Amino acid sequence: MTVDIEVVPLEKPDDVNVILGQSHFIKTVEDLHEALAGIGGPLKFGVAFCEASGARLVRRTGNDDSLVDLAVTAASAVAAGHCFVIMLRDGFPVNVLNQIKAVPEVCSIYCATANPLQVLVAVTGAGRGIAGVIDGEPPVGVETEQDVADRKDLLRAIGYKL
Repeated sequence: MTVDIEVVPLEKPDDVNVILGQSHFIKTVEDLHEALAGIGGPLKFGVAFCEASGARLVRRTGNDDSLVDLAVTAASAVAAGHCFVIMLRDGFPVNVLNQIKAVPEVCSIYCATANPLQVLVAVTGAGRGIAGVIDGEPPVGVETEQDVADRKDLLRAIGYKL
């Protein structure tokens, strides 16, 4: 048996965060919607889930049609069984990851990012699976004391620290 690796870029606007994960059941799409809707506030989202057996459809839901379309496009490009893609606007993954991880069908999260994202998809005769992700660029150095101060200021400015 051979394995080919495809690099699949996930296209999204700069103001959108993406969460890519693995699940195991058609009920996932509804449970992810409920978990995200339960966050409240201005969070906008689109969810797409690749069904791995039966009808093998890309299931979709969300509260913003443009984000649902983005999630469907991304999930269709990855086309790996039981993967899900969540596109977020007006909120950050840190606000929703615990709720997503608590969904019983969720097996793992590959990434949660606003960075440009590439998905490494392994392709065999049996199907497609996510082998990993490329999330951003490599570091160019180690933070200085000024960088530490700037990081702490940013976290306070956006409301994540007191």
